[in-house]
Amino acid sequence: MAADAGRPLRADAQRNRDKILAAAVRVFTEEGLDAHFERIAKEAGVGTGTLYRNFPTREALIEAAYRNEVARLCDSVPALLEAMAPHEALRAWTRRFIDYATAKLGMADAMRAVLAAGTNPYADSHQMIQDALATLMEAGTAAGAIRSDISPTDMFAALAGIALTSARPEQREQAERLLDLTLDGLRPRLPRSPR
Repeated sequence: MAADAGRPLRADAQRNRDKILAAAVRVFTEEGLDAHFERIAKEAGVGTGTLYRNFPTREALIEAAYRNEVARLCDSVPALLEAMAPHEALRAWTRRFIDYATAKLGMADAMRAVLAAGTNPYADSHQMIQDALATLMEAGTAAGAIRSDISPTDMFAALAGIALTSARPEQREQAERLLDLTLDGLRPRLPRSPR
């Protein structure tokens, strides 16, 4: 039985689970579907028995790792908005989105295996990300820092395109420049001066 299928975990068990999920993302991103459970357990600093108790199959681990990354990305919005101005929060979140998307692209083969096994880890992720982005953009619009004529759907499409340019580490600088261009385009337009 997977650890997330019932009652809440003890604090130490939750820490182990979180370490396993973080290690799984790193290892599956680097090695793809060929990643060994033993390496993931070692990276997480847990025994293989702990890993298997939490995730009895490769597919369960891959799906949980992906869903955890989506949740971490989306759950970061309130803290970002509390800690910084809305336009800065959006900028910080878009960089986190690129990190998430890079990991997702790196895990592509592993994710295909999960889909082939009959589960859909993407089922809710698109809507969760759209909602997180909408919250950030609404805060920016309310503060007068972001144009009101750009929809979260359009912004998500732009981010998805930028994410495709950052699939390899050497492309990260280009992705950062494209993010800056996109975010600069969200600034409110200045009124045109009469001629």
